[in-house]
Amino acid sequence: MHILEALPEDNSTNAPLVLLLHGFPELAYCWRKILGPLANAGCHVVAPDQRGYGRTTNESGKNVEYADSLEPFRMTNLVKDVIGLVYGLGYDSVAAVVGHDFGSPVAAYCALIRPDLFKSVVLMSAPFTGAPRIRPEPLLPGATLDPTWQMLSAALAQLDPPRKHYMVYHSTPEAAQDLSNPPNGLQASLRAYYHVKSGDWQGNSEPCPHPLEAEGPTGVVRALASLPHYYVMPLEASGSVAVQGLAPSQEAPDWLTDAELVVYIEEFKRTGYQGALNWYRIKTGAGGEDDLALFSGKRIEIPAMFISGSLDWGTYQSPGATEIMRRRTCSKMDDEDFVLIEGAGHWVQQENSAEVVKELLRFLSKVA
Repeated sequence: MHILEALPEDNSTNAPLVLLLHGFPELAYCWRKILGPLANAGCHVVAPDQRGYGRTTNESGKNVEYADSLEPFRMTNLVKDVIGLVYGLGYDSVAAVVGHDFGSPVAAYCALIRPDLFKSVVLMSAPFTGAPRIRPEPLLPGATLDPTWQMLSAALAQLDPPRKHYMVYHSTPEAAQDLSNPPNGLQASLRAYYHVKSGDWQGNSEPCPHPLEAEGPTGVVRALASLPHYYVMPLEASGSVAVQGLAPSQEAPDWLTDAELVVYIEEFKRTGYQGALNWYRIKTGAGGEDDLALFSGKRIEIPAMFISGSLDWGTYQSPGATEIMRRRTCSKMDDEDFVLIEGAGHWVQQENSAEVVKELLRFLSKVA
């Protein structure tokens, strides 16, 4: 497991451990502006490349292919990776586990499953609604998508124009190839993807992100169809085509310079996307999360915080999820610890690292 690490100046072995878990399509490197300031405040801060990403390698050392087994990418294995990292670092408790984007559910399950080990949790940009319910009936033979995702996909395909959910697209055999070989090149494609989900893209403020009203299954589909196309895509579009032409017209922003973007480009060129995309295949696949039903109904009982950008549609991409998280799933999430950072989009820890650091330190001082 490859990590980035920052220690207090005195290299104190008693410094509280803070873990930072990245999402898609990111790396430990996305925390580059957070590691130092948290260490300067007295924390031992560690950000790993998670399973399937960057320089963290599997047993074979080979890049992941679509035909490989999905079993290693079950959420329980992602959580086990984090727990193994904690013990490997010589700790028996973690002051806070922080997860952004797809790292958010990993952090949430760490908190849900091992509250003895993780003392607080910070979820970023992706609300957590708890473990799935126990399935009332067996899966149909030959099913590839989870029944809920199957029904949602069929309903979105009936819209005019027909649509598809990005998570289902990310679960297809062609997704890794599409993302690795976009028609306009990897640099332009990644630049456009980071731009279109940031606070810099005007489309994220017209209208501003807000809770989606969704009454019944038909209402949910209509609500999802109102999301930006990087969440609910044209049916025939690939991921790279969906953001093509949306790269910033001005110079690269300070929060992600051309030199910083190269780090992502070079790593995804080397590893490909399949390992990262397998997380989505577990999420949408038939039975992919059935093992998590063991924790159905269990709540996060340790102090919890949520941080996102005010211009991040990720906060509301699942109708009702934010309120479920705040009022039911996280029993110790105070109102002051639901934080939307003004003007930031989805990449909040990169777009406004100073505010993220300030909020993390406020939370840590309160729960320590």
